[in-house]
Amino acid sequence: MSAQVLAQLSVRRGREAVEFYKQAFGAVEVYRVGGSDANPAVVSQLEVGDGSFWVADESPEHLNFSPETVGGGTVRLLLIVDDPDAAIERAVAAGATIVRPAADEHGWRLGRIADPFGHHWEVGKPLRPWPPAR
Repeated sequence: MSAQVLAQLSVRRGREAVEFYKQAFGAVEVYRVGGSDANPAVVSQLEVGDGSFWVADESPEHLNFSPETVGGGTVRLLLIVDDPDAAIERAVAAGATIVRPAADEHGWRLGRIADPFGHHWEVGKPLRPWPPAR
């Protein structure tokens, strides 16, 4: 079996977060536990293109805290898309805020947004073959 690393984002308002990622990034939900009126806490696996990540309501009893609780995040995520400017516009229309507008830098077209749940996303694409030749 090959190895993978997938992020799991701790958030407040998990059901709302899942809907945000669907609208902002075109995410598709492939798995869900909870997230109902009877069981409001949600754990959801989302796919965007070939990538996947998880979203779960924070659970302080398990030491999983959202950026809103701790006053910032410790991880920045990178979303690679064909049109970073359009992806940033879509995310902003869904409720994200621009941290840094898209610009060409370091061989990438790259911008940064903050989602409504405190997670920061760099949205971009490489402007030359990536990764660089070693």
